[in-house]
Amino acid sequence: MKVLYRSFLILVLGLASVWAQPTIPDTPAGRTFKAFLEAFNSGDRGLLEAYFHKYEPRKSGQGFVQFRDATGGFELIEIVKSARLHLQVLVKARYSEMKAVMKFDLNDAEPAEVTGSALIVLPPGASVADLNFEIDAVTRAKVIDGAIANLNEFYVYPETAKKMEDAVRAKQKRGEYDSVTDGDAFASMLAKDLQEVSHDKHLRVNFSPTKLPERIEVQSPEAAAQYRKQMEGLNCGFEKVEILSGNVGYLKFNMFADPDVCAPTAIAAMNFLGNVSAIIVDLRENGGGDPKMVAFISTYLFSEPTHLNDLWERKGDKTQQYWTLPYVPGKRLDGKPVYVLTSKRTFSGAEGFAYNLKNLKRATIVGETTGGGAHPVSPHRIDDHFIIGVPFARAINPISKTNWEGTGVDPDVKVTAAEALATAQKLAGEKLASK
Repeated sequence: MKVLYRSFLILVLGLASVWAQPTIPDTPAGRTFKAFLEAFNSGDRGLLEAYFHKYEPRKSGQGFVQFRDATGGFELIEIVKSARLHLQVLVKARYSEMKAVMKFDLNDAEPAEVTGSALIVLPPGASVADLNFEIDAVTRAKVIDGAIANLNEFYVYPETAKKMEDAVRAKQKRGEYDSVTDGDAFASMLAKDLQEVSHDKHLRVNFSPTKLPERIEVQSPEAAAQYRKQMEGLNCGFEKVEILSGNVGYLKFNMFADPDVCAPTAIAAMNFLGNVSAIIVDLRENGGGDPKMVAFISTYLFSEPTHLNDLWERKGDKTQQYWTLPYVPGKRLDGKPVYVLTSKRTFSGAEGFAYNLKNLKRATIVGETTGGGAHPVSPHRIDDHFIIGVPFARAINPISKTNWEGTGVDPDVKVTAAEALATAQKLAGEKLASK
């Protein structure tokens, strides 16, 4: 079983070409999609953040800037379905032949707010007609049974799994799911009900309108090639590396990608910073990822083997230790001051990176308290269209003997996310001047 901190999203590639763009309907759903498309195609982080703040405040624009750079933006091909508070559209990436269906559902408030959105990239040879969002009572019951079975078998806290089962069964008995016929909406509703009991931000239920592979835990050569291509398009999450005034290095990356694919990119970034006097690591938009990459990048900050973290897995009652690596290419930055920037959107493995360094007194954390997700997650296929991400283990820091689940990582210097970089630069300058 592969350990992943990141929340999972199933994307598959397809083909299309189109010339004329249809008219976006003048409805709440249409106006919301138009606002997203304009912000996304602009590639401007501020516009994307403004869109999410207004229309989808429970989400953020995290990662969308790099995704936009990889796709070149979207061209609207077709209005698939349109209603006042619902919209499905077909879009095409500008830089490739990738086609995707985007789906928006809004509430009837004033102003309307997005209650559910999805982006489904079409598989090779597929068309919009191959997508099926509709589900029936038999499917709903099967998904509930499958979700509960996986939680009872794998969820990190068995007593909480039982509480989640009791809550969902009570809602099912009262008929609260009976009117939900949209797969995405049902997945979101079920995940929300499970999270209301567990308060576990890693727990997810996802819906795919195309058939899922039989064994999602085994990566096919095609999926591996797709992941590599996706990471190349996103530069493995590395957004910026530069030398600031005073010979202070600055590194911003938005995910801890699989080092089997992305180690060369991480090595290039760290080697560029090999001669800095201090380093600022910007994780304000980092949503986590692979703990092996957490260990890989951490290794550059230590000269001696260092115990970073442990993961205890409920099933089998086994513990896996994570240490710095014996070797990484290039110079290490051991002894150089380190400042880690955080925000409330810093999550999962990114929180683990900050938490490890804070407890080892190797870095000064600057910014906001992080999101509070410390349980690695594993995907489990329920049926052809539904998948549940089950948090199956918990992090145990060798110093604190606990983790950041539900609490987040408190910064050493608490400022707003917007002020974090300038604050860290000031602290680094003062530190270097005092030597």
